[in-house]
Amino acid sequence: MGFGTVIAAMVSVAVILLASYVCSNGGFYMADEITDSVMEMQENENEILKTGIEITGIYTDEADIFVSLHNMGSTKIGDFNHMDVIVNYSNTSGNAKTTWIPYQEDAGKLENRWIIRGISPDLVNPGILDPDEKMELQILLKDSLENKGVNWIMVATPNGAKTSGYFYT
Repeated sequence: MGFGTVIAAMVSVAVILLASYVCSNGGFYMADEITDSVMEMQENENEILKTGIEITGIYTDEADIFVSLHNMGSTKIGDFNHMDVIVNYSNTSGNAKTTWIPYQEDAGKLENRWIIRGISPDLVNPGILDPDEKMELQILLKDSLENKGVNWIMVATPNGAKTSGYFYT
């Protein structure tokens, strides 16, 4: 009977050691994943801090909005499909609308889209908004803007840096 007790104790110790190994291995894996996530989040924050854009001018005609955007940061901006343009405006019926406007360069005369009218001076990296360059956007809206209305626009880069401004029609 004494030998059976020793075997049961050895099996119990082996099970406890195996369980502690599995739990510690899972804990190390989770700690490693959390560390990687925190490092990636810090890299994204650093990119946002290096990116700076500013609206330097906004003017309109009856249907389009023209926005002058200045890259004041040290990051190049070139993934225009992932830029967000949000416009809050009043249409000719007097209804206030908030609309996300997608980038669509070669889409014909589709409505509610924005295009690049030009980047200047675009000597380095043509087609990319480099630091200290200016870009003019043209926003084509589905509805005409109300005369004498106060409107608002926000432009955000792919990494999350943003600028906004009011404009009057």
